[in-house]
Amino acid sequence: MKRNLLSITELEREEIEKLIFDTKILKRRQKTNIPYRPLKGKVMGLLFEKPSTRTRISFEAGMQQLGGSSIFMSPKELQLGRGETLEDTAKVLSRYLDIMVLRVYRHETLEIFAEHSDIPVINGLSDLLHPCQILADIFTIYERLGRYEDFKIVFVGDGNNVANSWINLATKLNFELTISCPEGYEPHPEILKKAQDKGAKVKVSHNPYEDVKGADVIYTDVWCSMGQEEEKEKRKRDFQNFQVNSKLMKNCESAFFMHCLPAHRGEEVTDEVIDGPNSLVWDEAENRLHTQKAIVLHLLNINP
Repeated sequence: MKRNLLSITELEREEIEKLIFDTKILKRRQKTNIPYRPLKGKVMGLLFEKPSTRTRISFEAGMQQLGGSSIFMSPKELQLGRGETLEDTAKVLSRYLDIMVLRVYRHETLEIFAEHSDIPVINGLSDLLHPCQILADIFTIYERLGRYEDFKIVFVGDGNNVANSWINLATKLNFELTISCPEGYEPHPEILKKAQDKGAKVKVSHNPYEDVKGADVIYTDVWCSMGQEEEKEKRKRDFQNFQVNSKLMKNCESAFFMHCLPAHRGEEVTDEVIDGPNSLVWDEAENRLHTQKAIVLHLLNINP
């Protein structure tokens, strides 16, 4: 049966654990130059409405490393730009390709495409969720802490798609998550309520200097995401006390720092933090590559 990854909630706990260990195997193989080409003859389509660095390059490089190939598309380059429906596009691409990655403005676009696709569909980012990022993040934490549970992470900033996916992961694994955000910038209320109803250790707070105490990981993201450019100045004012800087990090001196990138240095994070000794940002970015490979193999029912 076809499997998609539009949300972490579609994965069982055991599948997440397997993805973590498969990522470890795939990363080790890549570092030791052990050839592994299970996707020979397989083709991935990437349909992106938004710009991308890590998501696009990690998927394209990952497909090539696994012996497959990829085709990058933007809506303007397809008949989508001239009025062909998303449903028809999904049906046609399913006849040509083996797996799809979509990066879209509206999460509903993903849902419609997946409903009419006969091949697996991966959420490469939507306005609601960013599951691939969080799966790479939990692997990065496992790599550094030696565990993927029993830790405290504080997300400082906007309750956006990345924060929503962290909340979803907290319903599957046992860790403590605090979303520390300005009032009015809380994560999606339905996602939060569902997680709390399931007993996830998730809370929302508005006092970052108190919230970060005892944290193992401090996480942030940009204050103004793609599509929110008109709100930029207002957001800068509203988030000014939520910058991750050396003063904030002193309240949790042993904590690691993570950021999904791109970073707006001098806004949500300062140079001394992102470039500091406790920053996992570059490992986190690299691990997108290995995690994406694990996700693709999982959805294509290939065991590494």
